[in-house]
Amino acid sequence: MFYRENGQFKTSYLADQQIFPIRQDRIFILLLLAVAFVGVPLLASDYLLRAILIPFLILSLAAVGLNVLVGYCGQISLGTGAFMAVGAYAAWNFGVRMPGMPLLLQIVLGGLCATVVGVIFGIPSLRIRGLYLAVATLAAQFFVDWAFLRIPYFTNYSSSGNVSVPPLTVFGLPLQSAMEKYLFVLALVCGFTLLVKNLVRGAVGREWMAIRDMDVAASVIGIRPMHAKLTAFAVSSFIVGVAGALWGFIHLGSWEPLAFDLSRSFQLLFMVIIGGLGSILGCFFGAAFIVLVPVLLSNIPGLLGLPLAVDTASHIEHMVFGALIVVFLIAEPHGLARLWSIAKEKLRLWPFPY
Repeated sequence: MFYRENGQFKTSYLADQQIFPIRQDRIFILLLLAVAFVGVPLLASDYLLRAILIPFLILSLAAVGLNVLVGYCGQISLGTGAFMAVGAYAAWNFGVRMPGMPLLLQIVLGGLCATVVGVIFGIPSLRIRGLYLAVATLAAQFFVDWAFLRIPYFTNYSSSGNVSVPPLTVFGLPLQSAMEKYLFVLALVCGFTLLVKNLVRGAVGREWMAIRDMDVAASVIGIRPMHAKLTAFAVSSFIVGVAGALWGFIHLGSWEPLAFDLSRSFQLLFMVIIGGLGSILGCFFGAAFIVLVPVLLSNIPGLLGLPLAVDTASHIEHMVFGALIVVFLIAEPHGLARLWSIAKEKLRLWPFPY
């Protein structure tokens, strides 16, 4: 009875095309943003901010970028970790080569470098698809891992291959505490998520979805497959590169190429699949699942008083986590976003069964 749209009339095209056409959704989002920007910094501990919320937000942003390519354009990618690495190392190199460059500009330039690399490795998508395209993007992962390990210029000739970021500032303000980093990441994630949401609702997004559904039919009606696929790779790589820069600068502070290895690519792909392909909200659901479930599984033995060794608990955690992913995908192949959609439909009809 509380989630109804009776009496909510649309009197203009602008009102009918808004992102949240139902008033209850708009109120919920505003309350959620108020809690995220005001309530969480006031109440959350440093551990919650550094270990859970900041990684959750950055991985959600990376999943949004990957979902543009996989969920909306239908192009399989296994090289997302490589594009994150390009964004992180490029942003770091801009700061090292040009001291005094603003942090935001470094992050954006890192995203642009990831865009160039993504478009280069996206060119094979014009000729191949499916598993063949997945292998082509997997080559990007191997090539980028090799480049950052073997070419010392990218790490400023560091003997260990490890790089570290200096103390961060934004517009002259320090960016050191967990609360400051959390608010900075949250603002960027909200801005880029809104940008992607508007892109997928516009003409570009409709081209992506037409290519995803049937590229031959899309080309017949006048959509250029080359333009649609390469723009999807460009937008996806830019968002993922920005997420990689945030992951290195904000979350890690010091990293090596193994921080963006193949397991990171699979982790992001699992987020998109679990959250829901072709859903922006599903990216956040998938990231929450990937980040929170291992934390819960690692703490359950201690809460139950089970004396497990650290390595045994780690193995059990991986087994249970993998089993949960398989069971969940069997129960709901369309992801958590679909469950959320079903719940909203039930609320709109409750207490009536039709």
